[in-house]
Amino acid sequence: MGLFASHNDRELKRLEKTAAKIEALADRYKAMSNEELRACTEDFRARLAAGETTDDLLPEAFAVVREAADRVLNMRHFHVQLLGGIVLYQGRIAEMCTGEGKTLVATLPAYLMALEGRGVHVVTVNEYLASRDSEWMGQIYRFLGLTVGCVRSGQSKREKQAIYACDITYGTNNEFGFDYLRDNMVKRKSDKVQRELRYALVDEVDSVLIDEARTPLIISGASNEAKDVYEIANRFVKKLQAPSGVKKKESGALTEKMASIQRALGADEEEEDGDYEIDEKENAIRLTDSGVAKAEAYYHLDNLSDAENTELQHIITQALTANYLKKRDTDYVVNDGEVIIVDEFTGRLMIGRRYSDGLHQAIEAKEGVAVRNESKTFATIT
Repeated sequence: MGLFASHNDRELKRLEKTAAKIEALADRYKAMSNEELRACTEDFRARLAAGETTDDLLPEAFAVVREAADRVLNMRHFHVQLLGGIVLYQGRIAEMCTGEGKTLVATLPAYLMALEGRGVHVVTVNEYLASRDSEWMGQIYRFLGLTVGCVRSGQSKREKQAIYACDITYGTNNEFGFDYLRDNMVKRKSDKVQRELRYALVDEVDSVLIDEARTPLIISGASNEAKDVYEIANRFVKKLQAPSGVKKKESGALTEKMASIQRALGADEEEEDGDYEIDEKENAIRLTDSGVAKAEAYYHLDNLSDAENTELQHIITQALTANYLKKRDTDYVVNDGEVIIVDEFTGRLMIGRRYSDGLHQAIEAKEGVAVRNESKTFATIT
């Protein structure tokens, strides 16, 4: 405990020293005119170009933002808010309660990092906050000569390109994420909306990077796969001979041990007597050798196992699953020409949900309703 306490004490002392430097500059900038204060931005940029670093500029830059906030919004950063701004600039997490001025604190590192001219993203959890903060805090940035924008859903490519070209861009984590995905799908660099990513300040970081990160952002669309392949596979599997009884092939160590005993005693192994077999324990189904032979004849193939037939094997398996494993009015219902999944735990209809990997299309073909295109994932990120 003492080790952690001493480490935190040392960290806090370092932060306090920097905060004291910022506060010591207050009178210098208070004495400046608005034009002189605004000119500090270009002076800082010139010094960066000459070789100084943002670390070197931090006390002065923070002091300038503090004075600008006082003049524009009648809000002056408190000492503890200066500490929070330093922590954020260092790339660390600052825990602040509601009402402690997180929005104002973010202006300190956002301004400093924006001086490099490479763009800063301020990430919020909803569009209302993004829009509000970009207008509210944007008054400080604009007073100091920086450009500010806010990305929203529904904006055109040109609008977004202009907004991302701003010194500081506000937006939601979802909008930043989807724009990133879309940029990675375009063929021409000129069609991208974002610049090279450099800095981001994240509000509600626990929600954005932990809670919401478990749900990936996905861009999907209709697959180009022909729908009739499922109807053709459906007609094929309906022609197959079912195993006797229907045969259910059990799996497991005990079954394998019994089979070994039978072989040792010279007993004949049970022969396959159908075109497909069901493994009830694994809830799986596959073609037998005779079923494979019929598939090769039906589809005019030399060898169903060839690599180029992998997708066809999958479609046939889904057709088998739809016809011989999935039960109407148990696993799904058909209502107004639509296949609707039944929740296996609650028995409720799962409106809008669809089986993946072509299984839903296989069931639609089985039931003779319109086969809808499968949704295909084009890009995803967490």
